[in-house]
Amino acid sequence: MSIEQIVAGCVVQLESIHTARERAIAATRVLVRQSANSIRAAHRGDFATARHLLAVAEGVVAELNDATASVPEVRYAGYTQDALKEYAEAHLVLAFLAGDEPPTGEMIGVEPAAYLNGLAEAASELRRAILDGLRRGEVARSEQLLSVMDDIYSALITVDFPEAITGGLRRTTDALRAVLERTRGDVTTAIRQEYLAAAMRALEARLG
Repeated sequence: MSIEQIVAGCVVQLESIHTARERAIAATRVLVRQSANSIRAAHRGDFATARHLLAVAEGVVAELNDATASVPEVRYAGYTQDALKEYAEAHLVLAFLAGDEPPTGEMIGVEPAAYLNGLAEAASELRRAILDGLRRGEVARSEQLLSVMDDIYSALITVDFPEAITGGLRRTTDALRAVLERTRGDVTTAIRQEYLAAAMRALEARLG
C-alpha cells in the first residue's frame, strides 16, 4: 500500500470523526440550554414545564449517543461529558424539588462520572431552593433539602478513584462541602430565630 493510500485512509477516518464532532457540538449546545431552562422551571415550582423540557432533551441525548456511539474520542470529550453532566443535574434537581425518586445514570443515559458530578452540582443547586424557602418562612422544608444535600455529600466522599476516571469529582465534592457548610449555617440561624420568635410569642401570651 502506498503512502498516498495510507494517508487517504486516515483522512476518511478523520472526516468521520469530524462529522461526529460537529453533530455532538450542536447537540450539546441544545442539551445545556434545555437543562438550564429545566432547572429554572423547577426552582419556580413549574414542574410540568421542567419535565417537558427534559423530555425534549431526552431526544437530544439520543442524537448525541447516536453521533458518538463509535467515536469515543468525541463521546468522552470534555464538552460532551459536561453537557451530559448538566442534563443529569437537571433531572436530579427536578426530582429533589418535586419529591420524586431520583433517576439513576442508566435511566437517563449518562455515564457514572458525568452523573456523579451532576449529582454534586444538583446538591449545590439546592442551596438556592433552601434560601428561597427560608425567605418564605419554610424552615421545615429547608431542613429537608439540607438533609438531602448532606446525604449526597456523605455518599460522594466515599468515591475514591483517580480524577481522570471520575472527571474531577473530588474538586466538585470539595466545592459542595463549602456550599453545604454555608447552607447549614443559614438554616441553623433560621431555626434559632424561629425558636426565639415562638418563645417571644409564648411569653406575650402569658403576659397578656
